[in-house]
Amino acid sequence: MSEPRLSNRALYLQRLGFDAPPAPTLTTLRQLQLRHTGAFPFENLNTLAGEPVNIDLPSIERKVLHGERGGYCYELNGLFLALLQELGFDARGITGRVVMGQPEGTWAARTHRLSLVMLEGVRYVTDVGFGGMVPTAPLILDTDAEQLTPHEPYRIEQHADGYTLRARVAGEWRAMYLFDLQRQEAIDYTIGNWYVSTHPESPFARQLMVARTGDGWRRTLNNGSFAIHRIDSESERRQMADVNELIEVLATEFGIQVPAQASLRPVLEQLIAAN
Repeated sequence: MSEPRLSNRALYLQRLGFDAPPAPTLTTLRQLQLRHTGAFPFENLNTLAGEPVNIDLPSIERKVLHGERGGYCYELNGLFLALLQELGFDARGITGRVVMGQPEGTWAARTHRLSLVMLEGVRYVTDVGFGGMVPTAPLILDTDAEQLTPHEPYRIEQHADGYTLRARVAGEWRAMYLFDLQRQEAIDYTIGNWYVSTHPESPFARQLMVARTGDGWRRTLNNGSFAIHRIDSESERRQMADVNELIEVLATEFGIQVPAQASLRPVLEQLIAAN
């Protein structure tokens, strides 16, 4: 069965700063990953609105490329993998378990999607859908050395069950997610996405999470708390006063056109009030 193809690759590449398809090189991969995390925000508004999160390629394209929206890992990394494959990269999808903010040794559900890329005999992991701590450069898989990115340093530790991705935050090497190289099929992503978008205990159904990167900064919005995190500098934080301010910040700081579902506004009001 052939892989689904992008319906508007030219538009996708234009959003990433390319007028023509670039060669499948490490330089291109680095440019694509960094630019992608700046152009397409991480967000979970559909889940909060009780709307389905469709992860077939045409649905993702309509939402992200044409709808002034972002998405989460199943959408953003699914879209990104389709682009990599069409550009000629040797790439495939893999999955992981998010443990960021959890006690060391936590073993979470397999609910994160990312990609594995082989370039000139070297294996890289690439991820454009990990929210406020998304790596902004591909990372060499087969080394435990510290790896610099345009933002925080990362490193990958190998262990008996796979790998742990860590980022150095505030001087500490904090675990982000566990992952392995097990083959994944579309049904695996369907199951993970269904859990993330519908289970009442999923954090995606209980809180607003928005993120975007830029030159030396990360912007995040968690419920009603907006922050700009700058590398080697103090973060700037601001609390949203009401839903109108939140919607304005989504538009101006993240480039998101908030969907018009009537069910979304009262949910956002509750999340702001709970902060």
